Amino acid sequence: VQLVESGGGLVQPGGSLRLSCAASGFTFSSYDMSWYRQAPGKERELVASITHIGNSTNYADSVKGRFTISRDNAKNSVYLQMNSLKPEDTAVYYCHARWIVVRSLNYWGKGTLVTVSS
Repeated sequence: VQLVESGGGLVQPGGSLRLSCAASGFTFSSYDMSWYRQAPGKERELVASITHIGNSTNYADSVKGRFTISRDNAKNSVYLQMNSLKPEDTAVYYCHARWIVVRSLNYWGKGTLVTVSS
């Protein structure tokens, strides 16, 4: 099982980034997918989630209206479009998969660093 994040980097405030997570080794379409983030010295927090068939999404209040989660089950990938980035969005962003049948079965990626700074 692998979840490999990409797309992180350094961006100026107000800028945009698109994160991608490529999944392999499991039946991607049977997993709800999420993005979490962890800023230095803070706990990991849920940023956005999407159901296994993509019919419902959920966002943290801090990113509503700025971030969009999407998925492509044909490509075994989930994405996070991040617009109007703020310095407080700086964090390591993690991809997470949770099986819809047994909720305790879940996987994590290793993360990608997003730094928002001028």
